[in-house]
Amino acid sequence: MIEKLKMQTPNITEQNMEQIAKLFPNVMTETQDEKGNNKRAIDFDLLKQSLSSVLVDDADERYRLDWPGKKAALLKANTQITKTLRPCRKDSVNFDSTENVYIEGDNFEVLKILQESYLGKIKMIYIDPPYNTGKDFIYKDAFKISKEEYEEEIGAVDKEGDKLFKNTDSNGRFHSDWLSMIYERLIVARDLLKDDGVIFISIDDNEVHNLRKICDEIFGEENFVANSIWQSRTSISDDHEISMNHNHTAIYAKNKNNLKFYGEKLNESEYQNRDNDPRGPWKLVPLDANKPGGDTNYPILNTNNNKEYFPPEGRSWAINSKDFKKLLDDNRIAFGINGERAPKKKLFLLERLEKGDTKTPSSILLDAGTTKDGSNELNTLFERKKIFSYPKPVDYLSRLIQYGIYSEKNQIVLDFFSGSGTAAHSVMSLNALDGGDRKFIAIQLAENLDESLLKASDDAKSIIKNSISFLDSIKKKHLLTEIGKERIRRAGKKIVEDNQDKAGIDKLDIGFRVYKTGSSNMEEVYYHPEQLSQDNLFSLASNIKEERTPDDLLTQVILDLGLELNLPIEERTMHSNNVFIVQTNALVACFDDNINIKIIDEIAQLKPFKVVFKDGSFSNSKDRINLEERFKRLSPETLITVI
Repeated sequence: MIEKLKMQTPNITEQNMEQIAKLFPNVMTETQDEKGNNKRAIDFDLLKQSLSSVLVDDADERYRLDWPGKKAALLKANTQITKTLRPCRKDSVNFDSTENVYIEGDNFEVLKILQESYLGKIKMIYIDPPYNTGKDFIYKDAFKISKEEYEEEIGAVDKEGDKLFKNTDSNGRFHSDWLSMIYERLIVARDLLKDDGVIFISIDDNEVHNLRKICDEIFGEENFVANSIWQSRTSISDDHEISMNHNHTAIYAKNKNNLKFYGEKLNESEYQNRDNDPRGPWKLVPLDANKPGGDTNYPILNTNNNKEYFPPEGRSWAINSKDFKKLLDDNRIAFGINGERAPKKKLFLLERLEKGDTKTPSSILLDAGTTKDGSNELNTLFERKKIFSYPKPVDYLSRLIQYGIYSEKNQIVLDFFSGSGTAAHSVMSLNALDGGDRKFIAIQLAENLDESLLKASDDAKSIIKNSISFLDSIKKKHLLTEIGKERIRRAGKKIVEDNQDKAGIDKLDIGFRVYKTGSSNMEEVYYHPEQLSQDNLFSLASNIKEERTPDDLLTQVILDLGLELNLPIEERTMHSNNVFIVQTNALVACFDDNINIKIIDEIAQLKPFKVVFKDGSFSNSKDRINLEERFKRLSPETLITVI
């Protein structure tokens, strides 16, 4: 059977309703949409009663963070969109071979677009969202409300429109704008994390308290890992009563029970091989523990001084006597450095490195670079021009990536507030350092720098002018994304140059595929065929927009089928038809208007999991029937779909 692709993001509301219906079928009911058609709905009063012995009314007070626009943000997070991504080969580096991705567009839309392809596949997310300084910010979402609307919603005006109290604090509105912006994005982003995934969020003092409450709600308080304090500057500023020399990094796990959190690299200087042990250098660690129970309070004889040792008062040995004997016989116990003290366990450096062991990190990062270091790194890449404000340094991001995926060297790092591209730079640097194969997905809004210049403060204007001047020199549009892409290009080249004598450096992936958000490739009638009138039935030659290319169509199909954007793509010519083959046989697609029926057998021999054609590619119904029959015989497991 030939299926038709949806070509839109998943309906999260419908999926959630399906789950609720399985658990509480009694709460399902019907209502009517704006056109009078019946549709499924949930009786929330019944659902609340099913979940509580005491009904919780909306009017009841409860502990939670609320603000005007929260419900609208939640609704938006669950709403389908028909936007897609369009590949841009001319802006890309090594498009056909790279596994890195750079996406230009509103990050909320992009996260929605990526939902099926990257559901539960991202190991680590890092974001550095715009800090809420009480000024407007770039992300102008639909829920953004005016000062007057805000005052009415919080009850600051009466029915006649008069203020109920004087000097209403407009900061509340700015809090609401920022909270709604971050809330909807984190709701969608959480679903992309693996079950053992982790998210790091940079934030300053203005919103850290609210961010913690939002993350507690979305990720769960039990999945809070830490609030790491990073020393972002060393010089003293006189702008405030106390110089703000730090940023916060809120760290949350998708599921803390499954999280493997790495730390700092082991300090190899602490390990020595004092007894020429064939297993190499070692160091001593205490053998006692905090009362584990069982056979753990026994004497241990040191034959060097003929003394018996018991655990320190109030503690026990960490292992029972039988396991101790095994360690002793295996030369994994030492009685101090000179053999005259209480027993300790030997930890071998090579064994720890093989296991991926790390040193528990401090909650205070004092040696991970500063924003000044970040500026210097950019200055080195951009002819000593300061073109970005307060960029994070590579050392800081590398440290966080190390915490999140230290020994898992083939994982994906997602940054959906990519900015200057430090996260992408850091991924490439770490891969060059340890031979890893980590990938990055960088997402950034194409902020118009000319417009930003008009609204910028005096301090920011000179930096934006430098950015515009630089972009003019390389003949690029005045967009923030052009700075980010150029930074990644230059950083990749420099990493290779700096490591040219290192084995395997020629295999380092310093490329990235560029995609840009755009409207669907499909005409509106594709989603609403019932709206097609008889008058325009014959004028519509295709349900695909005229200016869209086969590359555009392939990208939307890849996303609709839940495949990843970085899979290898091969183009072949079969009987004069252009055929795309994605990751050997994960997907085979042909979007030609007229398909030679002879290619069916050749495609079927590849045993593809899925094939896609244009709905109008076959001249008659006989060919369509033949298509299905040939695949049933030659590749019965193949899913046949059309657009």
